[in-house]
Amino acid sequence: MTEVQGERRPTKADPAAALEATLPDILPAPGAAFDVLFCGINPGLYSAATGYHFARPGNRFWPALQLSGFTSRRLAPREQSLLPGYGLGITNVVARPSARAAELTPAELRVGGTRLLELAARHRPRVVAIAGVTAYRIAFGQPGASIGPQQCALGPALLWVLPNPSGLNAHWPPAAIAEEFRRLRTACDC
Repeated sequence: MTEVQGERRPTKADPAAALEATLPDILPAPGAAFDVLFCGINPGLYSAATGYHFARPGNRFWPALQLSGFTSRRLAPREQSLLPGYGLGITNVVARPSARAAELTPAELRVGGTRLLELAARHRPRVVAIAGVTAYRIAFGQPGASIGPQQCALGPALLWVLPNPSGLNAHWPPAAIAEEFRRLRTACDC
């Protein structure tokens, strides 16, 4: 691991070691305001190596948070611990890191969906926002689901699907991803 301007950057050997790493859930303290729990599909190897969610350069999660008004400025991945101060949390559907989300099995995604239901019931966010429609469809058995609010709830939480902010998701340009994040923020009046 090397450090550049206060940011941990993995070396070429680090991603292989990251296969065994997991990322912590970042959640507000019990009783604190909890507007949105953002859920990635699973950590990429770069994120697992750094210990930060959505850490790969080119990922559009952190810019979309700021452009949509969820945060007052663009946070760096290393500042993920500031999210609870905005009433936000972050987790993943599946904890296992991989180079690509396509490496996950349907069984892993379904188990992850059950874990998210338990997490929502325990921590009670107003909204659970899953960043990745394909993973959502498999995890929750909703093959026709699309981006946006969902008909069903996740325990006490409203359920929303966002586009995957990965730089590999070429179907969604950064401005369109930020607009979907903005739709969510406006709908939940966060």
